[in-house]
Amino acid sequence: MKKFFLLLLFVLINTIHAQQQRPKLVVGIVVDQMKMEYLYRFSDDFSPNGFKRIMDKGYTFQNMHFNYTPTYTGPGHASIYTGTTPSTHGIVGNEWFSRKLGKEMYCTDDASVKTVGDGTSKEGEMSPKNLQSTTITDELRLATNFKGKVIGMSLKDRGAILPAGHFANWAFWFSNTGSFISSTFYGSVLPNWVTEFNQEKRYIPYINKGWDLLKPASTYNESLADDNPYEGMLNGEKPVFPYNLKKMFDKNGASIIRATPFGNDILAEFAKKAIEKEELGKDEITDFLTVSFSSTDYVGHTLGPRSIELQDTYLRLDQTIADFLTYLDKTVGKDNYLLFLTADHAGAENATYLKDNKYNVTNVEPREIRKTLSKFSNDTFGEDLVLNYSNFNIFFNKEIIKTKGLELAKVKQSFKDFLLTQNQVKRVYTEEEILSSTGNDYYLNFIANGYDPTQDGDLIILDKPGFIEYGTTGTSHGTAYSYDTHVPLLFYGWHVKQGESFSKKVITQIAPTLSQMLKIPFTNGTDANVLEEVLGGK
Repeated sequence: MKKFFLLLLFVLINTIHAQQQRPKLVVGIVVDQMKMEYLYRFSDDFSPNGFKRIMDKGYTFQNMHFNYTPTYTGPGHASIYTGTTPSTHGIVGNEWFSRKLGKEMYCTDDASVKTVGDGTSKEGEMSPKNLQSTTITDELRLATNFKGKVIGMSLKDRGAILPAGHFANWAFWFSNTGSFISSTFYGSVLPNWVTEFNQEKRYIPYINKGWDLLKPASTYNESLADDNPYEGMLNGEKPVFPYNLKKMFDKNGASIIRATPFGNDILAEFAKKAIEKEELGKDEITDFLTVSFSSTDYVGHTLGPRSIELQDTYLRLDQTIADFLTYLDKTVGKDNYLLFLTADHAGAENATYLKDNKYNVTNVEPREIRKTLSKFSNDTFGEDLVLNYSNFNIFFNKEIIKTKGLELAKVKQSFKDFLLTQNQVKRVYTEEEILSSTGNDYYLNFIANGYDPTQDGDLIILDKPGFIEYGTTGTSHGTAYSYDTHVPLLFYGWHVKQGESFSKKVITQIAPTLSQMLKIPFTNGTDANVLEEVLGGK
C-alpha cells in the first residue's frame, strides 16, 4: 500500500510539472514589411537552414492577415503582442494627429524620460506609456512574479519598445550614432555588455566591405532589372550594385546601415550577445526575447518589392536566421526554446509599375490630397476647415466651424460627397458610421478595428485597391487590402509539431495562443481567439 501511494504521488507530481512546464526561452521575431509572398517567390534561393528549416520542421500559417487599418509598423507590433487592435491598444499609427491633444504625436513619445547611451536627446525620449493594453511579454513578467526576463530590440525604437511591453527589463534600439540606446524608463545606465558591444562599432566592417550581390546575378531572376525606374535613390546614390557604403557613410554617418541587409546582421549579433550576457533561457523560469528586423522595411520603402536589393536582403536574412537558430540550439537547447516569426505588415506593389503594365492605378502624394482638401474647403466655405490630414484621417477645425455657424454634420457630408469624386477614393466613413458599425461592411470592420475616437479623425478615407498614397518610387503600406495584410506566421521549437494551415487567421490570435502555450493569463485587451492548430487542436 505504501508503494502504491508513493507511486501515485510520483505520478501526480510529474503530471503537475508537465502541466506547468514552459520553454526556457520564447523568441518573437518580426520582419518589418514582409509579405508572405516572399517565402514563395524566393524559396528556390533560400538555404535549407533558415526560413525553410522553420517551415519544414515547424508549423506554418499560410493565410495570416491583419484585421484593421492602418497597417503600419507601430500598430503592427502592438497588435501582435497585445492580441488586440488599435481601437483597444491605442497605437493608431506610427505618428498621428491626436484629436485629444490637438497636435502630432509619435507612438512611443515620452518627454518624461531621457536617453540612455550614445544618442541624441530626442532619440531616447521613448517608452511604452502610450500603449493602453498589456502585452504577452507583460503577462509573462506578471506570471513569473517578475523573475522571467523580457528584453526587446530593433533598429527602430517602436519595434523594440512596443513588443517588450510595460514591464520589460530592457528595450534597445539603434541610434544614428551607430550605437544601441535605451531610455531611463528601463534604467539609468546601459548594461556593461551593451556598452562594450557599442564600442566595437560592428557596423564598420560592413561599411568597409560594401554591398554587392550575395549570389550570382542570374539568381535574381525573380526581380526586375538592377537599374529600373521604380527604385528611389539609396542614401543619395543611384540604386545599382555594387554599393560603396564607405562613401555613403562619409556623407550620412552610421544611419546608412539601416537601409542595407547588414542592419539585420548587426541586430542578430546584438541578440546573441543579449542571450549570452543576460543568461536568457538558462534556468527553468521562462524568458522572452523580442527581435524586430527593420532593414527589410527601409529597403522596401526606398527600392520597392521587385528590386534586386530587396531580394538580396531576404537571401541574406535567410542566412542570418539560419545562424541564429544554430546559436539557439547550442546555447538554449533545441527543445528548450519556442520561436515564432511574423511581420508587422506587408506591402503594396509600386503603383507606377502596375500602371505601366496596364492596371489603371496610380500613386497619390499625401501633400497633394491636403492641397485638394484645402482648395475645396476655401471654395465651398470661404475658409480651410481642415485641421489635419494624415493616415487616411481628416480632422476638422471645430472652433472655426462653430464660429462660422456651420453644422458639423453638413460639413462632413459635403466633404464626403466631394471626396467620392476623387479618382483614388472608394469610400469615406464618418466617425458616427464607424462607431455604429454593425459588422456587415467588410472594409468598415477594418477601419473600426483601428479607430480610437479620442485620437482619430472625423472622416476616414478608404482608397481603391492598387492606389497608393506615396511617391512614384519604392513602396508603402497601410490599407485593408491583402497586399498589405497578408503576412507569414511560423511557429517552431518547443512543443510545436510540423504542419500547415490554409484557413484564414488574424494577427490578434498570436498573443492569446502564446498565453495558452505558456499557461499564463491572457493579455487584458484580447478577445482570446486562439490558433488551435498549433495548440494541438484539429
